Amino acid sequence: MPITLPRSLPAFSVLNDEGVMVLGLDTAHKQDIRPLKIGLLNLMPKKIQTENQFARLIGATPLQIDLHLIRMTEHKTKNTAAEHMAEFYRSFQEVRDEKFDGLIITGAPVEQIDFEDVTYWDELKQVFEWTQTNVHSTFGVCWGGMAMINYFHNVKKHLLSEKYFGCYAQKNLQQASQYLRGFTDECVIPVSRWTEVRQDEVDAANLVTLLGSDETGPCLIEDKKHRALYIFNHFEYDSGTLKEEYDRDKASGVPVNLPFDYYPNNDPTQTPQNRWRSHAHLLYGNWISEIYLTTPFDQSQIGQSSTDLRIQP
Repeated sequence: MPITLPRSLPAFSVLNDEGVMVLGLDTAHKQDIRPLKIGLLNLMPKKIQTENQFARLIGATPLQIDLHLIRMTEHKTKNTAAEHMAEFYRSFQEVRDEKFDGLIITGAPVEQIDFEDVTYWDELKQVFEWTQTNVHSTFGVCWGGMAMINYFHNVKKHLLSEKYFGCYAQKNLQQASQYLRGFTDECVIPVSRWTEVRQDEVDAANLVTLLGSDETGPCLIEDKKHRALYIFNHFEYDSGTLKEEYDRDKASGVPVNLPFDYYPNNDPTQTPQNRWRSHAHLLYGNWISEIYLTTPFDQSQIGQSSTDLRIQP
C-alpha cells in the first residue's frame, strides 16, 4: 500500500526516487478503490495444493482479492476430484469475455515436451493473446512463464543435462524495481526444473532480468510491453515441497540428486527450513500493489491501452 505525504516534505522525493509507493495528498484524495479480480490458470496436477500456495501469497495484502480459478477447456485432470473441478473451476472459454486485473499462469509437468506437442498448446496461445486485451498484468510461473516468453519473444526453452533442484541464491539485479521493494541484495528460492532460458536470448529480446543466478540463470523477468512478469523458479513452494518431490522420485526409482542447499547439513533426515517465505510474500505483495496502483478503476477499460496507467504521485 502507498504512503501519503505532502509533496513538499523532503522524504517525498527521496522515497519516490527509491521506488517506494508515495502519493501526494491531492492524488490520494481522488483514489477509487475496489476489489482486485485475479485469475489463477492452474496447470498443475495437484490443483488444491497449488491453489493454497498462490492464494496464501496474494491474500496477504490489505487489499481485497476476488480470486477466480480457471482451467484449460478440454484438458482433463487426473489428480484432482471431478467434483472439486466442477464446483470451483471455470474453463477458459467460460471466462474469455471477462476482464481481469491480474492473471497467474502456473507451471505444468510438461517442460521436457516441445511446446507445440502439449495437448492444450493451441488454446494456451489463445490465452496469451487474450491477456493483451482482457488482463491488466500477467504472472507466468515456471513452465507457464517459459511458454509465454517463448510465444511473445521467441526466447527458447533449453533442456538441461541435469535437473536444477534445490535452493539457489538469486542476485537482486534491479534494486529500484517496484517489484523488488524490500528485497535484500540476494535471496534464496526453490528451483525444480529440467529446462532453462538463457540470458543472452533474454537480452536480445530487450527484456529486463530482475533476479538471476550464476548457477541457474535468469529467475524473474519483466516484460513491460506485454504487462507481464515471468518467473522460472518457485517462491510459492511450501517448506516441504522439494522434500515431497525428492521422496517421490526416490520411491519410484527415478535417479534424483539431493536437493541443493535444502536440508540442514545436507541431511535428508532433518526437517527443511523455509528461507524464502518472506521474499515470496514481498514479490507477490508488490505485484498486487502494482496492479492496485495501475489498473483502471473501470474494469471495462482493462486492456484498452498499453500505456503506463500508474497513479502519478
